[in-house]
Amino acid sequence: MPETSTADRVLEVRDVGKTFTVSGKAGRKQLRALDGIDLDLRRGETLGLVGESGCGKSTLARTLMMLERPDTGTVRWDGTDPYTLKGKDLLALRRKVQMVFQDPYASLNNRMSAAEIIAEPWRTHKDLYPSKRDRAARVRELLHLVGLRPSDEHRSPQEFSGGQRQRLGIARALALNPEVIICDEPVSALDLSVQAQVLNLLNELQQELGISYIFISHDLSVVRHVADRVAVMYLGRIVETGSTESVFDHSAHPYTEALMSAAPTLDAQARRSRILLEGEVPSPLNPPSGCRFRTRCAHATDVCAGAVPTAVSDTAESGHVAECFHPRGRVSLGVPAVA
Repeated sequence: MPETSTADRVLEVRDVGKTFTVSGKAGRKQLRALDGIDLDLRRGETLGLVGESGCGKSTLARTLMMLERPDTGTVRWDGTDPYTLKGKDLLALRRKVQMVFQDPYASLNNRMSAAEIIAEPWRTHKDLYPSKRDRAARVRELLHLVGLRPSDEHRSPQEFSGGQRQRLGIARALALNPEVIICDEPVSALDLSVQAQVLNLLNELQQELGISYIFISHDLSVVRHVADRVAVMYLGRIVETGSTESVFDHSAHPYTEALMSAAPTLDAQARRSRILLEGEVPSPLNPPSGCRFRTRCAHATDVCAGAVPTAVSDTAESGHVAECFHPRGRVSLGVPAVA
């Protein structure tokens, strides 16, 4: 992981695992949705989280939001393990982490007005804005902050466009003055021009309020535009982490290389060099031994089946690491012998 002081980290995730029991015709099986996740989030930065559907991104988001309890490992917000807290202490910690959801049409209650949606968190956190006058004033401030008119407070979500609805969702996330916002595909349901407006808004809010973002997306061009660092997930594991420039331009893990090669580009040479992955994505109910990507990797050898790869470091840039026995242009930190 990158060498940063504890004070610089708002979030520390170490060796987090989460397993679900799935029932089917063949009986009950264990689905390992998260397997040994290590992650840091620094204050005021945007961490992009990318990977194929089903790789565990949303499960990780729910775990960080304290909606799921990890089976193994630790999650620490500002150095505090949320699962050791109860009552008012846990409620105070929950204020610090909020979420913007993917679908602005499903995440807002059409029976409520914009003001009621924004003010709803204060029904639980009653001490934040105790008087009706304070709440009404804060609602108008938040509407203005996200680029809506204060007079919109009486409108229902169905009277807003998709982009306006997502701005309303952002205003609701800001209502508790959080330190971190987890953005789960926040612009995927929007038109391109509206996407740009919402992304610019998120950037402006970060500059003004110092908020940290975990930005989950399938759209690599969006991630490259907004993220300071990128974490790449595959089948429940983080396989590569580093600065956005380093991961996009100097990918070390074969899976990351394949993802980057599939991104749309105007460069004809880049289109010709696309990496096509062979084989099916393994089932998380029965993942491959050792490296989970080995069944689709052109560089896999016997060692890849024998053990989970250790971290691989790029000596040119501190903090760019990948889990791979055969990384491109990196120095392995240890390859275990195969029995």
